[in-house]
Amino acid sequence: MAKPLYLCGLTAALLLAGCQAVNTTSGGTVGVERKQYMFSMLSTQEVNQMYAQSYQQTLGEASSKGKLDKTSTNAKRLRNIADRLIKQAPLFRPDAAQWQWEVNLIDSPELNANCGPGGKIIFYSGLIEKLKLSDDEIAAVMGHEIAHALREHSREAMSKAYGVGLAKQGAGALLGLGEDTLGLADAAVEYGMTLPNSRGNENEADVIGLELAARAGYNPNAAVSLWQKMAQASEGAPPEFMSTHPSSSSRIASLQATIPKVMPLYEQAKASR
Repeated sequence: MAKPLYLCGLTAALLLAGCQAVNTTSGGTVGVERKQYMFSMLSTQEVNQMYAQSYQQTLGEASSKGKLDKTSTNAKRLRNIADRLIKQAPLFRPDAAQWQWEVNLIDSPELNANCGPGGKIIFYSGLIEKLKLSDDEIAAVMGHEIAHALREHSREAMSKAYGVGLAKQGAGALLGLGEDTLGLADAAVEYGMTLPNSRGNENEADVIGLELAARAGYNPNAAVSLWQKMAQASEGAPPEFMSTHPSSSSRIASLQATIPKVMPLYEQAKASR
């Protein structure tokens, strides 16, 4: 049965009222200026808290298996690189200075890394060891992942999932009426935390990551060699990192076109160090 017109109208009105256009970051030298649409019912703090719980669960499971690496050379490299990159994050959004940043290394053959909402960073040793990543290349990965967190791409994806789900389910779900709301929330979390980012979001993470790395004194050209290595590793069974971070010749070309914008920042940072 079709929904009454007044109910459809109410749903649309509520969706519009709950959606806000925001600028999560400043544009930076690379000029990322796109406005993002977020549901006010999904605050930054709430999404950060949700992810922090998942992050601690992941660390707990790794620790129980003796796989949480706190002392190796690679673990120390990650902390040093993260310290330098995190210092640059407030240039894009000042409140990042108050985030509870963490960086951890899990001893696992996976070719994967992530920085979740609120600055929770995880690297897997396989990514560093199998690809023989230099510090500059690690900074390229980490800068890219930090950029996703700064731009709140997970919250944006969750907001879209809520919007699509609510439009289908009607005003009752938005008002919290009925059991469907819990399922909708679960679906939104899965959508925002686990599914691939859009090409637009990936491009934003690429270019902001370049600037973060350059400002921290890491050679932005390493982003090109990183993705070349990832492309080679994707032959056959694609690594997990590639499943949510597609690599292509067009992506590398986009990075190469952006590098001249941030090279002066790198040269300045390198001179000051």
